[in-house]
Amino acid sequence: MIGRQTDRDRRKWTRLPLAIPVFVRSRDDKGKEFLEFATALNISAGGALVAVRRSLPPSGQVLLEIPSAPVAATARLPRAARTLRARTLRVTHTEGYHLLGLKFSRPLLNGSEKATRVRRKLASSM
Repeated sequence: MIGRQTDRDRRKWTRLPLAIPVFVRSRDDKGKEFLEFATALNISAGGALVAVRRSLPPSGQVLLEIPSAPVAATARLPRAARTLRARTLRVTHTEGYHLLGLKFSRPLLNGSEKATRVRRKLASSM
């Protein structure tokens, strides 16, 4: 369609199609707190698509907890984010699951990726 942006055009960061096990901590549509083991189906610096069994209200606050192997705590590895705050932008109901489109409260990357994209876009348009 002419003049209409697709979801891909509006995204700031590329999504990686990775299946990552996560714990989702939030409140259901009745306000009851829960913790559920779920799967992030894709992830970017700005958000993720997560499949859960429980329905969440739109604009709900979510805490994603990424389980890590015990070796990470004892080895001298770089520190990585294991708990990510997000909010629900979109909920799609599928057979037995709810797909949550989440936006992280803070991007996983600093602004340098965005600046690189802008430079590439400018260079390609010249």
